[in-house]
Amino acid sequence: MLLLISPDSVEEALDCAKAAEHLDIVDVKKPDEGSLGANFPWVIKAIRDAVPADKPVSATVGDVPYKPGTVAQAALGAAVSGATYIKVGLYGCTTPEQAVDVMRGVVRAVKDYRPDAFVVASGYADAHRIGCVNPLALPDIARRSGSDGAMLDTAIKDGTRLFDHTPPDVCAEFVRLAHEAGLLAALAGSVKVGDLGELARMSTDIVGVRGAVCEEGDRKAGRIQSQLVAAFRMEMDRHVREHAAVVATG
Repeated sequence: MLLLISPDSVEEALDCAKAAEHLDIVDVKKPDEGSLGANFPWVIKAIRDAVPADKPVSATVGDVPYKPGTVAQAALGAAVSGATYIKVGLYGCTTPEQAVDVMRGVVRAVKDYRPDAFVVASGYADAHRIGCVNPLALPDIARRSGSDGAMLDTAIKDGTRLFDHTPPDVCAEFVRLAHEAGLLAALAGSVKVGDLGELARMSTDIVGVRGAVCEEGDRKAGRIQSQLVAAFRMEMDRHVREHAAVVATG
């Protein structure tokens, strides 16, 4: 599993740089604008400059409306600013067709500029609370649009978590569908250390966290701590090894 950490400022990105050996992707977002809130282009650029060159930077485009042209421009802006992973939160898409429409525009805009960029169609485990597309529709949306990955997060940050809305067996089905479509599967949404065993067993490709590596577990008021990143990664790797051992002996 790859570990994605989400700083919301250049200062936090510098803390991530101190823990660079323990993480795989630095993700730029703006939590006060939503679960996949977009940060400013200059912040993406500054964070790209702050972290080691071998660590890819991802950027969220926002919890977007069904406005394909607007979203395509925003996605291109993230790529121009230095992000190689572009995540789009399909918040305002109520049907798979709308979601595919948005993501096709994003894929074209981003990959015309940078063919090696990685585009992720992101949905929400708590989709039933906001009326957007069903979580299990995301892998097919990503496949049909030419995206590279599918992701689930939580839309409403009220203390509930990924597994509160999409139980582990449903998340496992999401991962299976993504892999079947040739995509990477990413899961986030107030993920804690105690969830890592389940995430390893379902062969999740990317785990995204913020609160779990912030002071007092507070994703908004707390700041990312390099020692918490290191401890989280240690536990994640332990669960991955244990799962691999079970598979090898099975």
